Parts: sequence; structure tokens; C-alpha cells
Amino acid sequence: MTSPRPKNLTLPDSPHMNAPDQRGRLFAPSAARNMAPIVTLVSEYAPQSGKALEIASGTGEHCAALARALPHIHWQPTEPEEVRRASIDGHGNDLANMASAIPLDATAVGWSKQHSGQKLILLVNLLHLIPAPAAQTIITEAAQALNTGGHFIFYGPFLRDGQPTSEGDARFHASLRAQDPTIGYKNVEDVERWIDESGLSLISRVDMPANNLAFVAKR
Repeated sequence: MTSPRPKNLTLPDSPHMNAPDQRGRLFAPSAARNMAPIVTLVSEYAPQSGKALEIASGTGEHCAALARALPHIHWQPTEPEEVRRASIDGHGNDLANMASAIPLDATAVGWSKQHSGQKLILLVNLLHLIPAPAAQTIITEAAQALNTGGHFIFYGPFLRDGQPTSEGDARFHASLRAQDPTIGYKNVEDVERWIDESGLSLISRVDMPANNLAFVAKR
């Protein structure tokens, strides 16, 4: 199973991702910072019951927080990297509505066939770390994995009118491009076009803390 994230990227959370605790858990500072607003947003659009899939669950901190906040939903975290799957399971091993993490490369065409019937799909902080065609594939496959009426929510940093919105974003975007010229922040206009082409309807674009955006699309 390959990873959707390019290998050997230097990211702000990199120094914190190599020292799991005794339960195998990793902790990402960025996850702690954006946890509350993401839980609030997802709670607004969450179904009353049913299946939810998180793509690229990373450390598992978001999925565990959401499973606690929304106990009526059965959460399936996914993550290609074994050490991160161990971290996810460490964060969620006391939660009856959070399954063990499974491997999934969501940039691969066809994964929706094995993961259909979702009422909610969540993706946090990945699109800027992968090439544009891979980002488009994720959106297309997520649309096909959703039930009618289901929501796809994804969050991260984006360009507006082709430009970053802060000096910090400009530096991070440039750092990503220097490490791999195929990756970096995606244009909002491109993302909205990909949503439309996937057959989803964009129902909200939400300003989030630290100049991030969340897109909420519905099938």
C-alpha cells in the first residue's frame, strides 16, 4: 500500500512525528490547534447515524475526538502508514464507535468501490501535500463512496485567486514547492471546479482559523 503523502517532506509537525508514547500514539501540534473548530464544523453536518470515513487519519487525534463528540456515528479511520495506524488505534482503543485503522491510498482510482455507503467523509490537511491530479482523484472517489445526501468535508490551506493570504502561508507554500514542484497549495477555483465535475454540490466554504478553509460538499 503506497502513501498519498510524498516521502521525506519536511513539515511543521515533522519533529513530533517520530516518538510514539507507550500506547503507540503520536501527537501533532497542528491537530491540537485545529481540533475544536473541525469538531464543531463536522458536528453541524454529521448524520444522525451511519458510517463515516476519515481519509488519511494521520495521528488519529481528529478521529478519536470526533468519535467522542458524535457517538452515534461509526467512524472508520484510514491511513497507509503502519506507524500512524498504530497511533490511530492507540488514540481510539477505548471507543466502541471507532474501528481499527485500515490502509487506504485515497489517491488511487477505484477505492470507492470497497468503501461505498458512507454518510460522511472527512479529509484534513492533505491536498496541499499531493499533486493536483491526485487531489482531484480523491474528490471524485469520495463522491462515489457517499450515499445520496452524504457530505464530504475537507480542510486545509488554499490559494485565493492564485495567491496565499499571509506571509506564513507564502513561506509554507514555497517550501513545499521547493521540496516537490508538483505539490503545494491548491487554488480555490480549481477545487470548486473539481467538486462540480465529481457530481457533488458545494454547499458551504467556511473560513477557518489560521487562514485555512473547509469545503462542505453534498451528494
